[in-house]
Amino acid sequence: MTYQFLDYSVTDSIATVILDRPDRLNAFTEAMGAELIRVMDEIDADDEVRAVVFTGRGRAYCAGADLSEGTDIFEGDESGDFRMDRDADYGGMIARRFYDSTKPLIAAINGPAVGIGISSTLPMDIRLASTTARFGFVFTRRGLVPEASSSWFLPRLVGISQALEWVYSGRVFEADEALRAGLVRSLHEPDELLPAAYALARELTSASAPVAVAIARRMLWQMLADGGPELAHELDSRGIFFLGRSADCKEGVHAFLDKRAPHFPMRVSTDLPDYVTRWRQVGDARALVEDA
Repeated sequence: MTYQFLDYSVTDSIATVILDRPDRLNAFTEAMGAELIRVMDEIDADDEVRAVVFTGRGRAYCAGADLSEGTDIFEGDESGDFRMDRDADYGGMIARRFYDSTKPLIAAINGPAVGIGISSTLPMDIRLASTTARFGFVFTRRGLVPEASSSWFLPRLVGISQALEWVYSGRVFEADEALRAGLVRSLHEPDELLPAAYALARELTSASAPVAVAIARRMLWQMLADGGPELAHELDSRGIFFLGRSADCKEGVHAFLDKRAPHFPMRVSTDLPDYVTRWRQVGDARALVEDA
């Protein structure tokens, strides 16, 4: 596929997605959002891709929504009546697509990331940042509420009090504050950021089975929304039941015993168990288990 507002490439099983509107500080448009959803579909369908690194072209990661056309990007249907099937927040569509990924997602935040520029990274698994990065959940300063499902993600990442402070004030803050709060994993000098992100991507995937990673990712994210260990126990049990007799498990155990690197044969595109496929369709693991 070709993209107008993204630069997409794959090297050594690591995909790179670059937000590519540097003349606008990679400000978000619906067209860019549509391309992000398309590229995620391409990534999930490609078994050669084991992890994804997102970054921005130029001096910014993403300066938020492109407001050059005023409030048009927010206004929706002229009738004034809300319908989710028509008026759903586009940032939420992207966040939910990232949440539904079968591959680890890493944000390498190379510069300012405000509004949707930061909220869209919250469903990614790990965020690294340049020392020059700045952040802001600036929605209240625009007369808006947070989008991209960030009211769900942000408190789970940094705690409710910190999330409320940033959202209420809408202030822009420096990278070291983001690090202290746990919003980002680590800070790096600008020319060291991408090498650090790629090294992390290789560490996450070099010795792990892709199907097991895909299922584990879904399990851990889902458990953030559940109140107890019972559902986790059932999902653990289903995963062990399926993978414990799989070709990947046999290869992983034999490689360990043989003291060699594993070569896992299973593929995310074809070998996810039926319950995970249905889980992705219904969205809620508890409903899946209750229907079983």
